[in-house]
Amino acid sequence: MQFHIVKTPELAAVAASTIIAAAILEKPGLVLGLPTGSSPVGTYRELIRMHREGLLDFSGVSTYNLDEYVGLDGTHPQSYRRFMDENLFEHVNIPRENTHVPLGTGPDPEGNARDYEAAIASAGGIDLQFMGIGRNGHIGFNEPSDAFADATAVIALTPSTVEANKRYFASAGDVPRTAVSMGVGTILRARRALLLATGADKAEAVRGMVRGPITPMLPASALRLHQNCLVILDEAAAALL
Repeated sequence: MQFHIVKTPELAAVAASTIIAAAILEKPGLVLGLPTGSSPVGTYRELIRMHREGLLDFSGVSTYNLDEYVGLDGTHPQSYRRFMDENLFEHVNIPRENTHVPLGTGPDPEGNARDYEAAIASAGGIDLQFMGIGRNGHIGFNEPSDAFADATAVIALTPSTVEANKRYFASAGDVPRTAVSMGVGTILRARRALLLATGADKAEAVRGMVRGPITPMLPASALRLHQNCLVILDEAAAALL
């Protein structure tokens, strides 16, 4: 695990976007794993800027998002498909058919999870997995639990995650309680990993990830097992290291 610490969230976004852009320039057919939430928005803005300035071509890129809420289809305002469309996909030249988000609807969420894992394998695996970290140390929607999930699965969200995400919904009662998420094993099988964390509210989770035991009770700690993982932090998120 390597670290790059910068002063501000804005500089962290520039650093993360630079890593992603370099990977696309090196491999125009990059298979890119992507997150949602507030952490990557600045990075997506930088990638859009690079594309608009003619620096970055997404036409050969394929993307696989980490997760999606069970019960929300891609037209729902709080679905992660909608988030990705609004924050990245609609602003760059990536073909729609190359963008993949787990299916949150239908009668068989577990089947959706298996199909998504199979699709990633059929694509040859993920070249670069970009992600954030939750306040409880989750990556994707892999919540603290007794065991690491090896593959994409249906995961029950903890009360702390529901609380953290209720700001996007009318109330906490509207937040779905389960999600389809890449497993920790899926993330670790990516050839490269990039984690971005900013803000003082992430400092405790970052310290646990780096200094604590490798444990499924803090899923991000598993990234210490990855052979090529870069962590980009602003000074606030790195304050407890």
